[in-house]
Amino acid sequence: MRRRPVALAPLESMEKGSPKNQQARLFLLASLSAFFWILLLYFHFVVLGGSTTVQDLVSSPPIKLDSPLTNVESIPARVTYARKEKEKPPVVKRVRNTASESVVAYPFMRALRTVDNKSDPCGGRYIYVHDLPPRFNEDMLKECKSLSLWTNMCKFTSNEGLGPPLENVEGVFENTGWYATNQFAVDVIFNNRMKQYECLTNDSSIAAAIFVPFYAGFDIARYLWGYNISRRDAASLDLVDWLMKRPEWGIMGGKDHFLVAGRITWDFRRLTEEEYDWGNKLLFLPAARNMSMLVVESSPWNANDFGIPYPTYFHPAKDEEVFVWQDRMRKLERKWLFSFAGAPRPGNPKSIRGQIIDQCRKSNVCKLLECDFGESKCHSPSSIMQMFQSSLFCLQPQGDSYTRRSAFDSMLAGCIPVFFHPGSAYTQYTWHLPKNYTTYSVFIPEDDIRKRNASIEERLSQISPEQVKIMREAVINLIPRLIYADPRSKLDTLQDAFDVAVQAVINKVTKLRKNIIQGRTEYDNFVEENSWKYDLLDEGQREVGAHEWDPFFSKPKDEQQRDQSAEAAKNSWKNEQRNQS
Repeated sequence: MRRRPVALAPLESMEKGSPKNQQARLFLLASLSAFFWILLLYFHFVVLGGSTTVQDLVSSPPIKLDSPLTNVESIPARVTYARKEKEKPPVVKRVRNTASESVVAYPFMRALRTVDNKSDPCGGRYIYVHDLPPRFNEDMLKECKSLSLWTNMCKFTSNEGLGPPLENVEGVFENTGWYATNQFAVDVIFNNRMKQYECLTNDSSIAAAIFVPFYAGFDIARYLWGYNISRRDAASLDLVDWLMKRPEWGIMGGKDHFLVAGRITWDFRRLTEEEYDWGNKLLFLPAARNMSMLVVESSPWNANDFGIPYPTYFHPAKDEEVFVWQDRMRKLERKWLFSFAGAPRPGNPKSIRGQIIDQCRKSNVCKLLECDFGESKCHSPSSIMQMFQSSLFCLQPQGDSYTRRSAFDSMLAGCIPVFFHPGSAYTQYTWHLPKNYTTYSVFIPEDDIRKRNASIEERLSQISPEQVKIMREAVINLIPRLIYADPRSKLDTLQDAFDVAVQAVINKVTKLRKNIIQGRTEYDNFVEENSWKYDLLDEGQREVGAHEWDPFFSKPKDEQQRDQSAEAAKNSWKNEQRNQS
């Protein structure tokens, strides 16, 4: 017998029933109708009126990238309320999926997701290098004789930018890894190190940052003397024009791009269009302001440049060379309490070099190398390093600008640096040096020497031998991150100055990308003229206030920049001449 559908049985029995059953059927139909209208009204006023639409979600704050999607607090409020209604979880899930899709719409999301691939050692570390026309780099090396008015740079661009090997006649160095490196050679050294970087990629969509191999320092060095501003600016304008036409530029408007210039920032910050003004205007170009420029001296008042170490004479090819050198620096007998290598600045009334030299001459525990033109021992890497190796403390007042290569040569020798201006190291090399400067250096404010004639010998003598030993060990431990390894090789376990700088750029770009996704800025009420303060903030801090170093940077920015540029221009030719040795 054929079985009737179960769903029809009740209805058929009702049709055959009594009037009493018909009344029950009418009551049931009325109840169903009322329930339908109640449900319809509820859906209209509660669900549609209170839930989140796709358009609502797009206009609401984005979900934090590093928060789990199940985190109620990371979802807009109206979505949170909908999640609490147990009968609607599928709707919330679809909304959250839509939110995820809106976040993924950013063109750099693929690059951010590479860090999640735990099987990829380069996840989150890929670098894309622009294939620049040779006029921006290699052609300059072919014309190396024109790179400096005073120095034949051809020998200094040899050996991948390290210069000629140094002979270890006096036993000051080791037999390998030491070169007569020019202090302005970072452009080519950094570029050649980048060629050996283990996480290069040809796919810019997965790049954590984009490198621009423009020899900015070599370019301006060619035209600093005797050329008009049009000539000085030509290559910089050409570069940004080339970059802005590239598809990679459009992803973040250049904010993921970085380049290196082995000169001080003032060579790229000409303030006017007057022919007599110093340098070019690369760092003031609108496009360049979006990029990060790594220079051996940065500006305290600008946010688009970052300090990296001057090159030293030591460029190890393997870790063992570094370990041997560090052990040797620990065991040296240091007979001088402090030392200074440098020349006075009689034309600069603000300089304290004259007073430092006078104090050193009068002290029985100070070693002095007076630098002047001619056959001075200051021009000899061996003489300089020998003096630093025999000293406990090395004085590092301002040079022609805030910074000196000598500071890095002295730390390489295990000598504790003594700084007199925070702009000489503490606000400069925040990627490479500890924020707590007292662990590795001594700070004596310039005014203590200039106005109060404080005794340097007395100040340094007050530091106990135990503390000196601790500070010297801190300096020696910093050596790997302050030197540039041989570009023709790669250190195994140690990070050199190049590695530290590249990782810092990657961290900077990654943080910026995450902030864009989250719809927030890194700092509250950012003021560019206080850039030096932001670099000193601890992780998580978002505002700056009064600082003990405000008096050192208190003049109007343009006035201080003009002073720095003028001083650099006045003395730059002296440095060029010294580098001929």
